[in-house]
Amino acid sequence: MPYVNVKITREGATAAQKAEIIAGVTELLVRVLDKDPATTFVLIDEVALEDWGVGGLPTEEYRRRARG
Repeated sequence: MPYVNVKITREGATAAQKAEIIAGVTELLVRVLDKDPATTFVLIDEVALEDWGVGGLPTEEYRRRARG
C-alpha cells in the first residue's frame, strides 16, 4: 500500500493539474513497482511560498537571484 506525499508551493495549481500529478505518480508506481492502483495513495500538500526555502534562502529571494 504505497503512500506518496507530494509537496508543491501554493502558486495556483489547478484541480486538473493536481489530478494529472495523482494519475502520473500512481501510474509510475504501477509501472515500476507493480503496485495496485486501488491501494496507492497520493497526497498533495500546498505550502505557502514564504514557508519554502532553497539553497538557504526563501524561495522568492532564490528565484530573484537565479533570474540575475
